[in-house]
Amino acid sequence: MTLQELYQAMGGDYNQALRILRVEKLIDKHIRKLPNNKIFPAFAEAGKSMDSVALFENAHAIKGVCSNLGLVQMAEIASDISEEFRPGNPRKMTDAEVQEKVTRINDMFENAVREIQNYE
Repeated sequence: MTLQELYQAMGGDYNQALRILRVEKLIDKHIRKLPNNKIFPAFAEAGKSMDSVALFENAHAIKGVCSNLGLVQMAEIASDISEEFRPGNPRKMTDAEVQEKVTRINDMFENAVREIQNYE
């Protein structure tokens, strides 16, 4: 499996990652670190407890990591949650809608981990 095939399997945007990281070797290095990123388990836990501070902080961090790695769909969903819980912003989503987005990110992350393991 090539790095581009990995991105296709994950639903990522390889070209965006290349624009940001500039060198395929860096993309490879950082995508391999994703499965061990502690932000995702912390985000899942915050979603269970609906901890607004932890949801904001972890979603914001996921948005940054995923944007840099070209994982656009995860970054967009994380951005939605980040804005929902940004201090000073009024809530627009129900708890059930937030939970659905948390579940989507968790599912996408698990898929990415499986595909990265296949890639390695």
